[in-house]
Amino acid sequence: MPDEPERRKELGAFLRARREQLSREALSLPPGTRGALVGLRREEVSVASGVSMTWYTWLEQGRDITPSRQVLGAVADALRLTDAERAYVLSLGGYAPTLPAHVEPAPPHVQRLLDALDHPAYALTPDWGVAGWNDAYELLYPRIAEVAPVERNLLWLLFTDPRLRELLDDWQVTSRRFLAEFRAETAHRLTDPALAQLVTALSERSGEFREWWRSYDVGGFESRARVFHLDVGAVTFEHHQVRPSDRLDLQLVLYTPASAADAALFHAASGYSRGGSRPSAAV
Repeated sequence: MPDEPERRKELGAFLRARREQLSREALSLPPGTRGALVGLRREEVSVASGVSMTWYTWLEQGRDITPSRQVLGAVADALRLTDAERAYVLSLGGYAPTLPAHVEPAPPHVQRLLDALDHPAYALTPDWGVAGWNDAYELLYPRIAEVAPVERNLLWLLFTDPRLRELLDDWQVTSRRFLAEFRAETAHRLTDPALAQLVTALSERSGEFREWWRSYDVGGFESRARVFHLDVGAVTFEHHQVRPSDRLDLQLVLYTPASAADAALFHAASGYSRGGSRPSAAV
């Protein structure tokens, strides 16, 4: 496969980054050189994982080797990787299914589902393109219908639209978390031209993206509270994701008010009434 060298390079860079960031105390190791409390030597990872020093070194160097799932699992254990990070390593090693190509816009039945919801919701493609949304989401974030279709990508908007920095209660925390989720979800398609182009463009456009992308954070999605600053005050939503069983390439992002007071505040702020008109979500 033509993208294998890039996958191996990414795997090596990720393992090295995690090795250099791991607390020595987590492995009950004494301080390292010059009293360092963070960072392991390759030899120490080799011993902890039971993987030969030569083999582990080749992994970090991106050599043309084919590590088994067991080897990658042992290295993940040694580096104390999270479930999401372990899945990322396995994906880069070739042990993850390939998602089907994304399709935009969202199919009619998915769009009808979004339209039937009273609260903000939208659909994302595998590369985080916004394939569809409902009235409530457009009222929460009006620019979604205004930006050019080529820019209608959640990650792009998150790092390039100043309005989102004002709208989100914790932009830095949220954007870093989204970036970690994006890296985890797209590991198996890392060198797809569209994804590579998106990463390159964001690296040139945003200093924060460029810095955080190089930190190799990986994380899985967890439902959580999200706070949005509207003209009338802060509204708290619970953030959920679901996938239609017949379109697993799409993820639906749903925001449900955390309380009746939050629901009332959102409706008051947006003047939202079910059944209002919305420009087409076609992209």
